[in-house]
Parts: sequence; C-alpha cells; structure tokens
Amino acid sequence: MDVNAAVAAAAAIAGVLTGVIAMLAFRWSERDQKRPTRTSLHTDPVLPPGVDTVLSVLRSSAVVLDEEDAVVKASSAAYALGLVRGGKLAVDPMLQMARDTRRDGEIRQVELDLPRRGTGRGEALAVSARVAPLGSRLVLLLVEDLTEARRIEAVRRDFVANVSHELKTPVGALSLLSEAVMDAYDDPEAVTRFAGRMQIEATRLTNLVQELIDLSRVQNDDPLEDAEPVTVDELVAEAIDRCRHAAGTKQITMAAGGTADLWVHGNRGQLAAALGNLVENAVNYSPARTRVGIAARRVAGTGGDMIEVAVTDQGIGISDKDKERIFERFYRVDPARSRATGGTGLGLAIVKHVAASHGGEVTVWSAENQGSTFTLRLPEAGSSRDRARHRPDHDRSALADEAEDPEDGRSAASPVTPPAAPPATSAYATLPAPEVLP
Repeated sequence: MDVNAAVAAAAAIAGVLTGVIAMLAFRWSERDQKRPTRTSLHTDPVLPPGVDTVLSVLRSSAVVLDEEDAVVKASSAAYALGLVRGGKLAVDPMLQMARDTRRDGEIRQVELDLPRRGTGRGEALAVSARVAPLGSRLVLLLVEDLTEARRIEAVRRDFVANVSHELKTPVGALSLLSEAVMDAYDDPEAVTRFAGRMQIEATRLTNLVQELIDLSRVQNDDPLEDAEPVTVDELVAEAIDRCRHAAGTKQITMAAGGTADLWVHGNRGQLAAALGNLVENAVNYSPARTRVGIAARRVAGTGGDMIEVAVTDQGIGISDKDKERIFERFYRVDPARSRATGGTGLGLAIVKHVAASHGGEVTVWSAENQGSTFTLRLPEAGSSRDRARHRPDHDRSALADEAEDPEDGRSAASPVTPPAAPPATSAYATLPAPEVLP
C-alpha cells in the first residue's frame, strides 16, 4: 500500500510540473511572438488600414514606433540609412523626438547630420526628420536624405560667387577706363591707350560669357542626341586652325602626328571645343619659339578600343599640388598669367565635362619647367575600315599638298625637325615624329 501511494504521489507531482512547464512555455511563446522581427515589421496588423500601402510609396525613409519605442514597421531605406538596428531606432535625437510627440501629440521637425555607415571617412549624411502621431498609440517618423541637395546647393553657391567675381573684374575695368577716356578727351594719345585697354577687357568679358554658355550647354545637353561619327584628323586640324594666329604671334610651331584615320562617336561641336581648349592652353602657356604637338592613337580598353589624343607642350608645367585642382571651374595655376592671356579658368572644366559625357576621361602628365601632356581618351566609333568607305575625299596627304606655310615659308610636305618628344614618363614618348600641318 505504501509503495502504491508513493507511486501515485510521484505521478501527481510529475503531472503538476508538466503543467507548469507547459504554461511557462506557452507564455514565453506568446511573448516571443509579440517581439517585432525584421520580417514582421512589414506585416504587423496593428497599423491602421491603408497606412502600410501609403508608406511603401513614399520616397522618404519611414519608421513606425509603438508605445514602447519598438519598431512596428520600417522601410528598406530606413535600414539602408542605418536608422533601424536590431528592431530599435538607432538615432537618439529622433528617438527623443518620438517620445516627446507621443507625450504631447505635437508634430516636430529637425535637420540632423548623421555619420555615414560603412565608411572610415568623416563624411556625414544630412537628413530632415519629421515626427507625427499615428493613431492613439503609434508614432510615425519620416526621414528625408538631403545630402545630395546640400552638395548641389553648395556647388551652386560657389559657382555664382565665382561668376560674380569674374564678371566684376572686367566690368569694373571697363567702367574705370570709360571715365579715364572722358577725362582725357583732349589728349588723343591717352584716349587711344585707354580705348585699347577697353577693347582688351571687352574681349575678356566676351570670352568669359561665351565659356559660361558653353559650360552650361555641355552640362545640360545630352551629346548622344546629336551624336555622329567624327574623324579625329578633322578635330585636330580644326583645333590647330583655331590657335594658328596666337601660335604665329609667339612663333610656336604646331605639329600633328600619330595614327591617322581614327574615329570617335559624339557631338562634333563639343568634341571640337574640348580639343581646341587643350591646344589653346598649350599655346598660351608655352614660351615663344617652342613646339606644341598633337598625337592620336588607338589603345585597347576593357570595354573596347579607345582613342587617345595627347596635346604636349614645352611650357611652364604644373606642380603636383595644382594637378588635383586644374579641372575645377575658375581655378588657375597662375592667375596673373591667366589674366594676361585672357584665360577664364573654365576651359579645362569644359574638357572634363565633355570627356565624361562621351564616356571618356581627360588626364594630365606634367613636370614644372618641363612641359605638360593632356590626354583626351574617348571610345572609338566602330571600325575605322568601315568608316573609311564614307570618309570625305580629303585626308592628311591632301593637307601635305597644300601651299607653303605662310608663317615660315616652308612647304608643309618638306622635311622638318620633329618637336621635342614628351618625357619618358609620358604615354606618348614612343609615338612617331609628328608632321607639321600648315
């Protein structure tokens, strides 16, 4: 009897323990189910009807918090910005805003700078956060990324400031010179001198306005809309012709060489302007009685063959600290010399935009007092052999048969001393000696 009673008591105790354990497991399961997970954040039924659909189409990052500051719903953009981590709102200022809004029901908005996730740089994300009550228990947080808008605004402010400064200089000079002309009306020699200065400043102002228009057009226009096959030979010849007078004044010899019959695809006007700016800079920054060379060749690229056009001069060169900034708008290595040559500081910026919009790039090699080589690299336009069937009936051989060069009286087809080769570190040190174009 005692043994049976003991067995019955043990069974009863085991049954009670089993019931207690089952109850605890049930309670634990309920609590675990109530805990928000990344999957359940998007389908939790506590959201008011239609809110889930509205939040899914918003461009802003959206986060919904409950009365315990747990995340009920968060958009993928919120995770990407690092706002939500482990089911919690990870930005303390936003969390405090949500608590204040939950307490008094007031809508709040603030702009914050957040550290950028995954980078070791000191860059920050500029965001605008807006918190509003959503029903009786929930709080809605909308976050807008303002980083790109702020960057564009900063660029716009700098551009306007630079343009204002650059325009003020020639306009102010014209005003002063006009007053000087009025005061010296009875002195013909002074009037002539001041009028000459006025012409220089007016030309400088005209060039600045024209380059501003060109830069705006390059930035806004799609070169593919007016794209066409363009022969590099014609671009080189046009660039040389554009700078022929300035080069002749300084007795600078311009020469062209490299591989003939190369083609690129793009906007002819933009490409001509880009190469013309490189040749014009080479002439302006070269001493008298030196040479400027233009060489073209085909090189292999990862996405197909590329055409490289290098413009080499024997000028003053560019220091290492200036190389990183020469493609910025209005930046000048030598401001005094740039003003003397009428430079605006926009030429290389235009070249950079043209190269980028055509799927290419522009690079520079330079050493102080040794010269510079600017290389314009563009994708090749199909097969040169196929393009040759449609090529106009003129090429480099026709150019060589033209009349004698008016600058020095030599025949363009006669032997000439080739221009000095770029330094060995330049990519064009091994190109054939260029031929002189008239």
